[in-house]
Order: sequence, then structure tokens, then C-alpha cells
Amino acid sequence: MPAAIEFRNLSYAIQGGRLILDDISLAVEEGSTTVILGRSGSGKSTLLRTVNRLIEPTSGTVLVRGKQTDTSELIALRRGIGYVIQETGLFPHFTVERNVGLVLEAAGRPRAERAQRSRVLLTAVGLDPDQFARRHPHQLSGGQRQRVGLARALAAEPEILLMDEPFGALDPLTRAEMQDMLRALLTRLRKTVLLVTHDLDEALYLGDRIVLLHEGRIVAHLAPEEFLRSPQPEVENYVRAFHRGERGAARERQP
Repeated sequence: MPAAIEFRNLSYAIQGGRLILDDISLAVEEGSTTVILGRSGSGKSTLLRTVNRLIEPTSGTVLVRGKQTDTSELIALRRGIGYVIQETGLFPHFTVERNVGLVLEAAGRPRAERAQRSRVLLTAVGLDPDQFARRHPHQLSGGQRQRVGLARALAAEPEILLMDEPFGALDPLTRAEMQDMLRALLTRLRKTVLLVTHDLDEALYLGDRIVLLHEGRIVAHLAPEEFLRSPQPEVENYVRAFHRGERGAARERQP
């Protein structure tokens, strides 16, 4: 399949010359979910934000649907890319309905169209619009706010979704519910998704491909089942860290 997002020899350095991203080359297939794993400071969120030009790389190129992002009109680029973050970024003084339709409002779409689109999307993410459309963000739980944030990201029917630790602040049960909802939604919509997480279980559950970053470099780009079997030291260390609880419980059960 063609690449919906492509990074070519991408690097990003901060003041003083320290490399946050170091010669990244990666193709993200259209309609796939690629998960970026790595410890804090490995460059995950930085890489994600180069796609919608929240961060401009020091060198190299990002292409979206075959076109270099640095030659694209910025507003048009961002309107074609949904962006979901951990704290949702909802406007507290706007209703849920208006928050969902905000991108359409900025594009000058009629109010009736925005309201109808909001209702469709709230239903799609598992929120009854009759119950939630008139509420404000402070009247929602954390999981409900994340659902609204996802609905807003989908409002303009983007082909690409960028998701930066979207469920990281949620409790384990709510996080599992959100993962189930997202997986079902993506099965229907077939968006291209680039998802940043620390959570290996989340990566294995949602990802078609898993990319592991280590000190700004790609050290693995594998299918989930290959990731678990990989002999690469960085991958083995990451997998081992997520199975400590299982090993501890097994020791407790030993006679």
C-alpha cells in the first residue's frame, strides 16, 4: 500500500546541538495504525508533531500523501489531519457540541451542518448526543472528555489521525474501554493513525506496526507478534519491563 506519511532522513536538534531525532526514515502505510513506543525523552511526541508542523525538523523531509509538508499551506495541512492529545484541549466555556464542531466552524460551515455532524460523531464515539451535546467539559468524566476530543479530531473527516498518549491519564478500566472503542471505530473508518504511547499492551492491541525509538533513533519497526519475539536488546528490555508483574505473581504462587 502507498505511504500516507513518510519521514525521510529526519533530524531535529535543540539549542546546543543535542539531537532529539536522529536520521529517522519511516513509511506509514495508508489505512494502518502505527504505534510509536519508547521511554520518556526518546523523541516519540517530537516525531509525531513534525507531521502537522507543530515542530519543524532541523533537516530531512516529512511527506503527507506524497507532498512535502514544508511546501504545504499550513492551515490546509492541519485541517486534513486529526490531532488527539492526552488532556483533549477542549474549550471549557464551549458546549460539547460546539467543541466537536469547532474545526467546521472555523471553516465557515453552517450551524445546522455543524450540529448534525456533532451528533453523528458523538454517537460514533459512544456518547448519546441528547444527553451530552449541551454539557460543558467540566461536567464530563476523563473518559468522556477523551471521547469528545476524538470526535472533534474526526469532525472534518481527516484521512490521518495523530494521537499523542490519548489515554495516558485514564484509569486502567476506562483506558481499556477507550481502546475497545477506538479499535472498533478504526475498523470501520480505516484512517491512517500514528499513535504515541508508553504502554506496550496498548501498542500490541491497537497497532498494525510497532516502532520503538531509542535516543532519537528507530531501533525496531515490526508487526506486533514479531515485536514480542524480537531478540534486539532494546526490544527485549522494553518487553521485560512490562512483564515484571506477571513474573512477580508467578513467584508468589510457587510453593
